[in-house]
Amino acid sequence: MNHDALRPPVDTELIRRTALQPAGPWRRFNVVTETGSTNADLLARARSGEDIAGAVLAADHQTAGRGRNGRQWSAPPRSQVAVSVGVDVSGVPSSAWGLLPLATGVSVIDAVAAVTGLEAKLKWPNDVLAETGKLAGVLAEVASPAPVVVIGTGINVSLTADELPDPVATSLTMLGAGPVDRTALLAGYLTALARRVQQWRVADPDLLADYRQRSATLGTAVKVLLPGDRQLVGQAVDIDDFGRLLIDADGEQVTVAAGDVTHLRPAQ
Repeated sequence: MNHDALRPPVDTELIRRTALQPAGPWRRFNVVTETGSTNADLLARARSGEDIAGAVLAADHQTAGRGRNGRQWSAPPRSQVAVSVGVDVSGVPSSAWGLLPLATGVSVIDAVAAVTGLEAKLKWPNDVLAETGKLAGVLAEVASPAPVVVIGTGINVSLTADELPDPVATSLTMLGAGPVDRTALLAGYLTALARRVQQWRVADPDLLADYRQRSATLGTAVKVLLPGDRQLVGQAVDIDDFGRLLIDADGEQVTVAAGDVTHLRPAQ
């Protein structure tokens, strides 16, 4: 199979017309052919003094994509939507910044459903699942000292089984979505993310309600692996206003934040 024929480059001008100001909320959009990590690139630009709030950076090929806890992954060129954005968090208490990765996951589900009709679910704190596989991941990092959070997202689009960076992953192609237009998916994601970030900014309760509705974690028995080989087992019962997971452990309610968790797995 000629994968290149099924993996055209993103239509940069179309994204700029649909997602950038004044049509959309984002200020700048760029695509690079190859880079290590779009998150790392935006963070480096912030450290150099550039205002990255509202900036969007996509890559046809990430050679060192990053996940939580320093995990790295890569995939063939143009087989994913790999994109990072800079979100202005000024005026919002830092205690609420942990909700941004959750809002991003909801945005991915919104876009995937709109473009492909497929339904996905959210595994707290940062994975998008479809059927039994991981379809997308989210990584949020603070661009200190600027009041900006960089949110990176990788959505598996056309990867085949032998191309997966992780054996538990899946892709839209493997799920039967057929050829998926990465430009349409990226445009839909940026539009959905802008809406969800605005909900987050004004503390709209519909954001958490939509997250709960899409959650694959709530209502299940989970094992939380913590630093120092500690673990917590219980029932995931809710998400609080700061994006933390509430767990009922033998009648005691325990709150865990994403930054405190090494892994979250089914308890069975």
